[in-house]
Amino acid sequence: MTEPDWVRHAIWWHVYPLGFTGAEPHARQDVVHRLTRLESWLDYAIRLGASGLALGPIFAAETHGYDTIDHYRVDPRLGDVADFGSLVDAAHAKGLKVLLDGVFNHAGRSFARPGLLAGGTFEGHDNLATLDHDSPAVRDYVTDVMCHWLAAGADGWRLDAAYATPRPFWTDVLARVSARHPHAYLLGEVIHGDYPAIVAETGMHAVTQYELWKAIWSSLNDRNLFELAWALKRHAGYLDSFVPLTFVGNHDVTRIATRLTDERLLPHALAILFTTGGTPAVYYGDEQAFQGHKEEREGGDDAVRPQFPADPAGLAPWGAATFRLHQDLIGLRRRNPWLHNARTTAEQLTNTTAVLETTDGTHRLTTVLNLAEEPIPLPQGTVLLGQADPGSLPALGWAVLG
Repeated sequence: MTEPDWVRHAIWWHVYPLGFTGAEPHARQDVVHRLTRLESWLDYAIRLGASGLALGPIFAAETHGYDTIDHYRVDPRLGDVADFGSLVDAAHAKGLKVLLDGVFNHAGRSFARPGLLAGGTFEGHDNLATLDHDSPAVRDYVTDVMCHWLAAGADGWRLDAAYATPRPFWTDVLARVSARHPHAYLLGEVIHGDYPAIVAETGMHAVTQYELWKAIWSSLNDRNLFELAWALKRHAGYLDSFVPLTFVGNHDVTRIATRLTDERLLPHALAILFTTGGTPAVYYGDEQAFQGHKEEREGGDDAVRPQFPADPAGLAPWGAATFRLHQDLIGLRRRNPWLHNARTTAEQLTNTTAVLETTDGTHRLTTVLNLAEEPIPLPQGTVLLGQADPGSLPALGWAVLG
């Protein structure tokens, strides 16, 4: 299924609302109007260069949001339906799309409709029960929930744990949703598996590109750009049938600034992300070089899901350089929308240096990476964007060339 036209220009600022707004870790019944705090950050997202706000879970849940108990109710820790409407209206007024996070593979044990549960557990988590995806009632329920919030103003859905949900379930549900909301963007969380087959069989527009995410930080850390080149070759194959969601950070992984073993490598990771085909997403705080290590324990996600200040004035000044770098690279991306489905190949390659050429057949952009401790010459006849060609790339340097 072809993605909506507007996705070609989409760059998401991805926020985990429960953490961002400082909500308490467990459910409450009284309403606290926190969701509208995000309205103070919409201009910040626009300054970053984003065109959309991708929200983590906002529906009533027991703890972290991925244990939903009522898909028709905004989590009282975040507010109510009026708060949702206010945020969506404010975002749309500024030209920002809004993506919701739908947890339809499993639910919290106190789920409001226990008759829709199949029992069992999700990946060994005793507090999470899977939905009965073979049941027509479950398919009707998920279809109605998705359409309900799209009608309320959402522009699309991220489908949590889509890899763990039977493909025929999505085929049925997404066909019905798309028939009623043809301009909605439908993105599946897929960590591993046959990406093109999943897209083709389910009707999703895209899946999350975890292969490229891993290759970016791993190849930089290991000084093994052959790994990156291999991942980019596979990525080019995916682009033949769909445009993946690309990222270097999200709510489930150690932050990129922490994952990289040398802080000088962060610009390299960002240059790869924003000059490669895909629909890029920036996880809140990464644009400020936030640190955070994910741990495999209860509460182990807290470090990568922090509270933000009330407004951008409360941010520490030391993230400004990384924010500016994001602005520059996203600006390049926005000026060259053809990059959305362009292919990247390694034209010159060693363990520590790469000349990456990105093209759609008509346009061309070159990204040069140097992970070595000594300078390297730039390709002859190229022009460094924004300044005269210096002739060589500094040690541990990077450049985008026209």
